[in-house]
This record gives sequence, structure tokens and C-alpha cells, in this order.
Amino acid sequence: MRTIEIANGEIRSSEIALGCMRIADMSVKDVSKLINTALEEGINFFDHADIYGGGKSEELFGTALKEMKGVREKIFIQTKCGIRDGYYDFSRDHILEAVDGSLKRLKTDYIDVLLLHRPDALVEPEEVAEAFSILHASGKIRNFGVSNHNPMQIELLSQYLNQRIIVNQLQFSITNTGMIDAGLNVNMQIDKSVDRDGSVLDYCRLNGITIQAWSPFQYGFFEGTFLDNPKFKTLNDEMDKVAKKYDVPKSAIPIAWILRHPAKIQPIVGTTNPKHLKEICQASNVNLTRKEWYDLYKAAGNKLP
Repeated sequence: MRTIEIANGEIRSSEIALGCMRIADMSVKDVSKLINTALEEGINFFDHADIYGGGKSEELFGTALKEMKGVREKIFIQTKCGIRDGYYDFSRDHILEAVDGSLKRLKTDYIDVLLLHRPDALVEPEEVAEAFSILHASGKIRNFGVSNHNPMQIELLSQYLNQRIIVNQLQFSITNTGMIDAGLNVNMQIDKSVDRDGSVLDYCRLNGITIQAWSPFQYGFFEGTFLDNPKFKTLNDEMDKVAKKYDVPKSAIPIAWILRHPAKIQPIVGTTNPKHLKEICQASNVNLTRKEWYDLYKAAGNKLP
């Protein structure tokens, strides 16, 4: 698998990451098999959050990883905090407490990247800065990032932080293209021209922040997958055609579409099926042409101005 550089090359990561949100109901044996499959395919980056499975996902992953000698030093573990039961919390005390909980469940001494999960309207950046400095100085957290944040929210945090924001995890798929649409429909009086995220794609590129795409197979907001969905017949027909050309499974094409973007966006794939993971990873061998990329974009229902 091809690799990308995160944080000015401090992290040499696989261009595809494995998301672990859905592993909470798996056995330790099956989680171990999934991790091993990921490693065999060249994936070395694993994404978590303290709320996934109520902490069970981190716990199972940690138990499985503990039994795999010498693997921890070869992989990157990312987790997120800040979502509580019915509200968001970026307070100093909660961040510190959440990290200690994740470290315990993951059975590791350090986490490679910590993300603030969703923006907290009551954020006090001085508290975030204090928490980050404590966590970095103690060696518990090596790098920091955010998820679902716009440029001004990142700027506000960065004004106080002693550490760089290196990641912004955002919803992005071939059917969720808001960060692409506005840039293609500049100065037009149509819905697609509305900039809803503060030009977050260009901002991240300018500031060396790696965008990670969550739910790369989903449409809407957790409405389901577009793969083999009759609502997206034109898109599926186009994906079938491209998959046949490159002799890869269709599930590789939406990921190849994301990887084709020069921002080096890192898809977070959340399958728990080792066979499906192998199929998806074939995206790393596909280099779509410009025309193919735009044809897929249009097949998803988008029109070029």
C-alpha cells in the first residue's frame, strides 16, 4: 500500500486507515484477525474514539493488540474525545480524564494522535491548551488534531496551543462532496455554491493538515451505503465500469476516488469483514484519470457549471 506523510513526515502512514467504531460486538479472536488482515494489506493506522461501543471498541482492540508481540511500535493509534452523554465537553479535566480512560482500555502507554471529536460551543481554548501541554509533556499523547472543525475553530485553538493541529477528520464520500462542490461553483446563485465549511479543504491544504474522510461509503448523515443502492443506479453503473477496467472490486472505487484528490485525503474505512477489507485496499493500486474522477462525481448526481 502507498503511504502518506502526516505532520511534516513525523508519521509515515498507510494512505488508508482502519476505523474501529464497529468492532465492539466482535470477539477478541475476530478483532485479532481483522488487525492482522489490515497489517497484511499494509495498513498501519487505526482510528478510535472513546465513545465507540461505550469504550468497548478500544478495550477489545487493546486486548487483541496486547497478545500481538511487537506490533504496537509498528502502528499508529488515533482516538478521539469530547462527546459525552448528550453534550460536548472540551474542558481541561474531561480531556485529561478521557485520555486516561482510553490509555487504560487500549492497554498502551501512549496514543499517537488525539482528536477533539466535535466542536464544543463552550470551548475555552486556554483549557484545551493546558490539557494538551500536560498530555504532551507526560508522553501520553504525541500529536493532536480535531474532527468536524471549520477553519476558524481551528484558528481559535491554534492561537493558544503549543502543539500543531495535524489532522481534521471530516465526512467525505463520493456522495457527500460539500467541500468540493463550493469550489467548483464559485460565484453562482445556486445551492452548490454555498460555502458551508469555510473552505476547509483549501485551508487544510494550506496549513499542512491531513484531512481524514469518515464514512466514505455512506450517503447523507448515516442514511446507509450507496454501494449497490438503487437510489444511486447511475453511480453504481459508473463504478462497475471503472472497476472492470482496473480489474478490482467495486468497493475499491469510492476509495480510489478519494485517494485521487491531490490533498492526500486519508479514508477511514470501517468494515469489520477481513474479506471486504482486502477488497477495499485494492484502491491503493488504482490511479483514476481526471476524466474518470469527474465522471464519477457527475454520476453521483453532481453537475458541472
